[in-house]
Amino acid sequence: NFLLWCKEISDYECPYCKRHHDETFPLIKSQYIDTGKAKYVFRDFTPTLVNPNYHPNAVNAAMATECVGEEGDEAYWKMLDKVFSNQGSNSLDNLKSLASGLGYDINTCLDSKKYESEVQKDFVDGQSAGIQGTPGFVIMKTGDDEGTLVSGAYPFSTFQQIIESELA
Repeated sequence: NFLLWCKEISDYECPYCKRHHDETFPLIKSQYIDTGKAKYVFRDFTPTLVNPNYHPNAVNAAMATECVGEEGDEAYWKMLDKVFSNQGSNSLDNLKSLASGLGYDINTCLDSKKYESEVQKDFVDGQSAGIQGTPGFVIMKTGDDEGTLVSGAYPFSTFQQIIESELA
């Protein structure tokens, strides 16, 4: 059983979210997730829902990742990696192509907007948690109702301090 929850509230088109994903997340994963100390959850926070001109492909990217996630957590994280790797070119056709390249057909799922309400719920939940921008994080002990809110793409050392404090 893991001791800690790390919830990332993020946007696939946010350059700071990508930086966190590329530079900080691998260290959190190796030191806390892979060792069983923490469970990591990714939630979508797409300001596109309130301003369609802001990160216009973010909602589709979130829905595409959810569609692939129907195949399990491993598939979800593979798609999440692909979407961040292709930031800036995540049109509907490209998202379908990325999924296909991983062996998944998401055309029907994505075209139907099956996960649009889930993406909207994540956004509302993020706002309720105090998230105002991306990336945002909530780090808390398993069983706690509240944790430490982190707003911004901080280096691993910042997360390490907070996680170690929560684990103490």
